[in-house]
Amino acid sequence: MKIEFSNSLKRLPKYIFASIEELKLKKKKEGIDLISLGIGDPDIPTPDFILDEIAKELRNPKNHQYPSSNGTPEFRQAVSRWYKNRFNVIINPDTEVSHVIGGKDGVANISRAFVDPGDYILAPSPGYPVYQNGAAILNSAHAWVLPLTKENNFLPDYDKIPKNIIQKAKILYLNYPNNPIGAIADEKFLKKSIEFALENNIIIIYDNPYSEFTFGDYIAPTILQYNGGMDCAVEINSCSKMFCMTGHRVGWVAGNAKIIEGLVKVKSNIDSGGPAYIQNGVIRALDMYKSPKKPEFVENIMKIYEQRMKYLVNRLNNMDWKVEMPKATFYLWAPLPNGETNSMEFTKKLIEVGVVVTPGIGFGQEGEGYVRFAVTVDINKLKQACDKIELVIKK
Repeated sequence: MKIEFSNSLKRLPKYIFASIEELKLKKKKEGIDLISLGIGDPDIPTPDFILDEIAKELRNPKNHQYPSSNGTPEFRQAVSRWYKNRFNVIINPDTEVSHVIGGKDGVANISRAFVDPGDYILAPSPGYPVYQNGAAILNSAHAWVLPLTKENNFLPDYDKIPKNIIQKAKILYLNYPNNPIGAIADEKFLKKSIEFALENNIIIIYDNPYSEFTFGDYIAPTILQYNGGMDCAVEINSCSKMFCMTGHRVGWVAGNAKIIEGLVKVKSNIDSGGPAYIQNGVIRALDMYKSPKKPEFVENIMKIYEQRMKYLVNRLNNMDWKVEMPKATFYLWAPLPNGETNSMEFTKKLIEVGVVVTPGIGFGQEGEGYVRFAVTVDINKLKQACDKIELVIKK
């Protein structure tokens, strides 16, 4: 019997990190203790009050039955309250919110509702690989890459998209605060994006899981707060980063009712939603927001990451590796140090001394020349990692 993958699956690019995984395994077998600064997975535990609520609700028999694919009414109402308290945006919990099993669920499944074979999606590069792989390739569609360059403040330039591509485009993916770059988008850009989408009948999927991951006085906006945003956009958010709940797989999509309707129709055919007891834990957390200001437990988490980021930036600059402090996310997007030209090869050099980072090329061709750090280890391990990196830089 001959078994073949679908044409869409065959189009998926080769896993670029395979050689890195092999090298990591080799180093572990040699007894080298690897310090991973490569994965965007919070190391801080989920706050106790959320876990206590989940544990309590876990024992409630009504939470042992199938949940709804778009979330419980109570969950959707809590998301609606959060938008009102945080951004003064009114969201209808019945028609403008859906639960998702983590942000990736939303990123990929919205596209399944609106993208046909041969269509285009507009995807940033460097960018989250799911934009191109999950939204374009697995729908037998095409991705048009929007380069994010330092010269343009890591914002896409819509004027450079050919008119024939715009005519075929169904979805524009935007992600600010940005993964992997840590860049932010201002009001002027977001208003311009809404205008571009409305003029060209393109859906904006605003991937915003780092909305709370900001430093200092900076507050990341929601695209839904601007005129026209609700007419063309939905926003994906996740509890993975803000509440340190990556393993719980819970988030939401909010915004335009027709887009939400399409997402819910897809989800109702392929999943039954996330556990209601986890949703109840998130409700407790969301209701800690009483104003635009982040609640104390979120602020405390952000202060830890800000301290780590400042330490990493200072250490690298002291090595004469010039980097800039980001205003948001726990990622540092660092141009390769002097003398290095290949992000993959430099990443392998760091693994040799026991430090794992992510090569920029893994986020698209436009990511070459950079590596991404994730400050998801405690300050002591971060110090050890910097000591090891310094050996490579000096060498």
